[in-house]
Amino acid sequence: MTSIVTYHRTTSVGGINIFYRQTGERGLPVVVLLHGFPSSSHMYRNLIPALADRYHVIAPDLPGFGLSDMPSASDFEYGFASFANIIARLLEQLGAERYALYVMDYGAPTGLRLALAHPDRLTALIVQNGNAYEDGMGDFWAPTRAYWDDNGPANRDAMRPFLSLDGTRFQYLTGARDEARIDPAAWLYDQLFLDRPGAADIQLDIIYDYRTNVALYPAFHACFREHQPPALILWGKNDPIFKPEGARAFLRDLPAAELHFFDTGHFALEDRADEMIPVMRDFLARNLTH
Repeated sequence: MTSIVTYHRTTSVGGINIFYRQTGERGLPVVVLLHGFPSSSHMYRNLIPALADRYHVIAPDLPGFGLSDMPSASDFEYGFASFANIIARLLEQLGAERYALYVMDYGAPTGLRLALAHPDRLTALIVQNGNAYEDGMGDFWAPTRAYWDDNGPANRDAMRPFLSLDGTRFQYLTGARDEARIDPAAWLYDQLFLDRPGAADIQLDIIYDYRTNVALYPAFHACFREHQPPALILWGKNDPIFKPEGARAFLRDLPAAELHFFDTGHFALEDRADEMIPVMRDFLARNLTH
């Protein structure tokens, strides 16, 4: 039996060192995994080898996350337009001309901006607790919306507790039915990077920029309606951040999308990968040609 090897690589993209995990033979259909907040490609450590027998998998860390560079805010414009540009350039450098996207949380607006710019490159879309509709944003977002309306010190500082260890642990554990299935190393790994000097203010800048994604929602919906990519929606139904209504909303514009709910929270792969991976493999086998 051939062993599956995941490679851990770094390459310069626009002068920024971008770390990425890569596996699977070149020439196989490409699947790109885009992570959420406050995570990195580390969140896909269990999924990557589960896809490597049939797909060429690429999972990058966004600038300021994980093992990619975290340039100062004066040297890099932190925001989702910049993230999408960096990922597009990375994929071009790696020769990924067409690709399926798996997007979660921050990965969703990053990936959907790629789809807006290059819809012809998107072969399939898997969305896991990655929002693209106002329907998915409930009371949890009230402090963030206040920050978007007024980014003065008081509203900015009100967001800081979300960057603490308690805030990170909350994202991983809330909604999970069996916490023993979630490796504590996951949130400790994320927190290691959040606690770097200067990281908190960079993350607050990114949270403020997230408002630009909400403004793009109508454009995302129009792109869905026009291009109708094969789509799989996977959702931890107990997610306190993005409500199940946000998952169902995709069906308005992608009526052929396949929707699956799982009895867990925001980081669904952490405890439900055993249920989710077979669904993903079935979807990709039916929609990506080798």
